Amino acid sequence: MEPKAEKKYEADMYEPIRNYFVAQGYDVFGEVKHCDLTAIKGEELIIVEFKRNLSVELLIQATKRQRFTDFVYIAIPKPKYKLFSKKWQDICYLVRRLELGLILVSFPKRGAAVMEVNISPGPFDRVKSKQFNQKKRNRIIEEMRGRYGDYNVGGSYQTKLMTAYKQSCIQIATLLQQYGPLSPKLLKSKGTGEKTSSILIQNHYGWFTRVQRGLYAITPTGEREIAEYPELIAYYREQAEEIHGPLTQASELPSSSPPKAQTRKKKQRQPAEKK
Repeated sequence: MEPKAEKKYEADMYEPIRNYFVAQGYDVFGEVKHCDLTAIKGEELIIVEFKRNLSVELLIQATKRQRFTDFVYIAIPKPKYKLFSKKWQDICYLVRRLELGLILVSFPKRGAAVMEVNISPGPFDRVKSKQFNQKKRNRIIEEMRGRYGDYNVGGSYQTKLMTAYKQSCIQIATLLQQYGPLSPKLLKSKGTGEKTSSILIQNHYGWFTRVQRGLYAITPTGEREIAEYPELIAYYREQAEEIHGPLTQASELPSSSPPKAQTRKKKQRQPAEKK
C-alpha cells in the first residue's frame, strides 16, 4: 500500500521559486510587508503570492500588489487536470486579463519540487482582443436584433431557450398555418428572413413538410408546438397583414392560366376620295 501523499502548504513552494529568481540575478526575500516573496534587481521589483489553490482571494491579493509593481506573480501547485482543458484555458485568460504572472510548482514523489513560469506578467491589449473577437461581437448583436421580445430568464440552466433561429421557425410556421402551403419566395414577401429556404430544408424541429417542389406546409407537430407561443403567433400574423394586407393563399400562389396576349389594333386606312 502506497503511503498517503503529504499535504503541501504555501511554504513548500518558496524554495524552488526563490532558487529560480536567485539564478536570474535577483536578491530574494520572504515575507516582506505581507508579501510572500519579493525579488529585486536594480529598480525592478517582483512580488509573488502563494496559495494552494487559485481563488478569488488570491487574485484580489495579487491585484493589490500591482499598486507597488507591474511584475506580480501568483504561484500555485500544478493542477492535476489537463492543462489544455477549457477550464484551464479560461483560468489563463483571466490571469492574462489581470496582467498577472503565473507560476506552477510540481511535487514529484522523488526529488525536489520543480517550478515553471506558465505566464509572465505583462500588459493586456484590449484593443487587439476586441478586434480578434469582432465576429463574435457581431453574432451577439445579430442574435439580439433577430429576436422579438424577451422570453428567456437570465441564468437559466438546462431549460429550453428562445433564439432568433427558433423565432424565425415560428414565424414561418405561423404563416404556413395562416395561408396554407407557400413557397420560400412568397414567405419572404411576407417578412421572413433570408434564411427561409435553409430553415425549411433543414427542418430542425420537424415543423415543415414539402408538399410539392418548392412548396411547403406546416406539420401537425408544428401546429401543436407553436401553440405554446400565442404572443409570437399574433405578432407575426399582424406583421404579415401589415405588409400585404389580409391575403389568402389563392391570391398568393401564381396563376396557372397564361396571361392574355394583347392584340394591337391596326389603324384602318380610309379609302381615298375620288375626284
